[in-house]
Amino acid sequence: MSGSETPISGELSIPVSKYHAHRALVLASLAPGRSVIRGLSETRQVVWTIGALRALGTRIDIEDDGYVVHGGEYHTRDDVVDHGSSSAEGLLNMGSSGTTLYFLTGLAALADRPITLTGMKYFRRRPIKALLEALGQMGIRSESIDDRPPITVLPGRPEGGRVTIPGTLSQWVSGLLLVAPFAERETTIDVIGELNEQPYVELTVRMMKHFGLDVEHSEDWRHFTVRPGQTARATEYRIPPDIGSAAFGLAATALHPSDVLFRGLTATTAGETDHPEADFLDLVRAMGLPMENDARSGFVRVRHDGLRLQPLEDLDCQPIPDLLPVIAALASFADGTSTLRNIAHIRLKESDRVNAMLQLNKLGGRLVDSGSELTITGVDQLRGAPMSSFNDHRVLMSLAVAATRAEGPSRLTYPRAYRISYPAFLQAMTGVGLSMEIPAAGRSQQALAS
Repeated sequence: MSGSETPISGELSIPVSKYHAHRALVLASLAPGRSVIRGLSETRQVVWTIGALRALGTRIDIEDDGYVVHGGEYHTRDDVVDHGSSSAEGLLNMGSSGTTLYFLTGLAALADRPITLTGMKYFRRRPIKALLEALGQMGIRSESIDDRPPITVLPGRPEGGRVTIPGTLSQWVSGLLLVAPFAERETTIDVIGELNEQPYVELTVRMMKHFGLDVEHSEDWRHFTVRPGQTARATEYRIPPDIGSAAFGLAATALHPSDVLFRGLTATTAGETDHPEADFLDLVRAMGLPMENDARSGFVRVRHDGLRLQPLEDLDCQPIPDLLPVIAALASFADGTSTLRNIAHIRLKESDRVNAMLQLNKLGGRLVDSGSELTITGVDQLRGAPMSSFNDHRVLMSLAVAATRAEGPSRLTYPRAYRISYPAFLQAMTGVGLSMEIPAAGRSQQALAS
């Protein structure tokens, strides 16, 4: 990757939201009957979820532009092997998908035999002790070494009762909510401390209601009541476009003179779409990116001859942790200092994403990590340098986009990490004119951005 202010142009096709896909597939698997989910996700995270659900006895067919899910009770009597998951072995492969792990750990108790959840070697460092303890309070029994994957969950419907869970990761709360309707008695869930990533929990509750599962919550979203013995309802659902993937294309158009159509994306403000990362649309607009709906297609178009980006002087990252990497990339070119606060939980993702984005300093950026805040002062120019993606898809894509404005080439390790969440990323970015490539095998295992 090397720097250029050459205009970019063309079209970017925005994939469907992986957040909605995970939830829709899991909820449909729990609903007796036939559900139709419109919109296909090619992300590896969703593929691992599908493989695990199939190994739990759920029939999932891909038809036309979506999935047909035949849900019902989980069982392992069919001989299913899918992306590392095996019904005969009672083995579910999470790959490197934290969402799959946190959602299915509790639900595995609904199966007809002990179920072991595992994943890639480095993935076994994912924090899950707090969730296991909370599930234990519900009466779900599990076995593991050092409270890390692989985890064996013993069969048995949860008892319910009062449960407490730290609000560190929204996926922990969502994992409890998804299994609570199947408990033998009422479940109350109290979140300890602040609830990070609240929009993701809100999405879980909305989608549960769409599939006929009722959850009551307090106004501050820290207390939940779930009645027992519920049955999910088979239904139809359309997955919306993924703002998280669109963010990288929008960031690219913010850093380069552009005329780019975002096919599939119609929203230009957060209020126009149901997505937990929709705030990115308002944030990038506040930084100065002009977005309008194309008169002919209705999709979002970005057209400008060059921008001076404005800083985000005080951004609370508590609800939108996954956006920190791409925001850090944009803020490095802003005309002033951006302050990103409430960042502690962002260190618990696929990598310590705060520390990973400090690598922009190798390129001449001005980022300072104070522990509770990340301050970023924009600079006029970056210089290419080698960096690590830490095999983290968001870090890789964010650093790659930033590197396209750096002078000289930049190299990034684990160049195919983007396939986890945005398989078309490389093709999409080069398609509008950015210089990115993965050298041929044998030459380098690093991506080159220039």
